[in-house]
Amino acid sequence: MNKQEKVDFVIETLNNLYPQIPIPLDHKDPYTLLIAVLLSAQSTDVRVNKITPLLFEVADNPFDMVKLTVEEIREIIKPVGLSPMKSKGIHGLSQILIDKYGGKVPEDIEALEELPAVGHKTASVVVSQAFGIPAFPVDTHIHRLMYRWGFSNGKNVVQTEKDAKRLFPKHLWNELHLQIIWYGRQYSPARGWDLEKDVITKTIGRKSVIKEYLKKLNKKN
Repeated sequence: MNKQEKVDFVIETLNNLYPQIPIPLDHKDPYTLLIAVLLSAQSTDVRVNKITPLLFEVADNPFDMVKLTVEEIREIIKPVGLSPMKSKGIHGLSQILIDKYGGKVPEDIEALEELPAVGHKTASVVVSQAFGIPAFPVDTHIHRLMYRWGFSNGKNVVQTEKDAKRLFPKHLWNELHLQIIWYGRQYSPARGWDLEKDVITKTIGRKSVIKEYLKKLNKKN
């Protein structure tokens, strides 16, 4: 297969596996999505989805959030980790949303990146999933799979995002980044990886990756 045929194979396979794409983080609007994505840094979606209902029961909008102290927010979100930084970020960005945007979440990546504790990935997820604006947020699953598939050199997520945007049609970005995340979790994880179940990597994967996998497998056996 040439590069375009490999890209087409990935798109077709993912569409067959995930015709309907659930969004991993529970939310009801752009603000609650923003907070949920912020909380997900170095945590799991499962853990975040257990904590956000507790937080949003108390404050599910910036106006109610700023009524809480940073310490009160921290007490609620402690289980997701990095609570000192995240609680300050949540309180700080909520105040900025009120002061600068009338309590609404901006639809612009650059504006979102200016908010406390909001990086490029978080901003990309929000514009993509909340507003339908084409973006390609790269998490650990996408970074890993783009390398395994031979679509990126794996050096950093910035380069991986550029490569993904170059290879995949823009109108598919929002669906594809979610499909790749689900595929990575189910069929091509970092640990416990079974190449026989990973049809995409098995079919188009980087030869060096497959060779290394088989080498480790032989050592176990």
